[in-house]
Amino acid sequence: MKKFINEFKNFAVKGNMIDMAIGIIIGTAFNNVVNVIVKQIVMPPLAFITDGVSFSNRKWVLRTASESADEIAIGYGELLEVLVDFGVIAMTIFIVLKGINRFRDQADDPKDKKVKTPKNIELLASMEQLMKEQNALLKKLES
Repeated sequence: MKKFINEFKNFAVKGNMIDMAIGIIIGTAFNNVVNVIVKQIVMPPLAFITDGVSFSNRKWVLRTASESADEIAIGYGELLEVLVDFGVIAMTIFIVLKGINRFRDQADDPKDKKVKTPKNIELLASMEQLMKEQNALLKKLES
């Protein structure tokens, strides 16, 4: 039992659980941002364009209701709405992440002077330049 507790303590303290918790918290916050973008920004124009068409009640009736039996129907409308919502959410996430990646790429580019390059990227760029110079010198010596 003591070994189990020590293993759990090592797992929790070394950051695995903390990193996972931070990821879940950020994921939840990002989910809220995406939901607001979809519900408040993307969906209203779509509802305007489609004149408020709702697919949720669409169904394919296999047997109509009677006094002795209930209606049997395949409700495909709600599936269509969920698929459209998924497509809109996926496209919104793609667009947001594409914008974030563009800013990250600008920050990681040591030649871009508009955005301050992080120190680790500057050091890597310097090392890359030194390695290129070293390889050029070695090629001259071999020739």
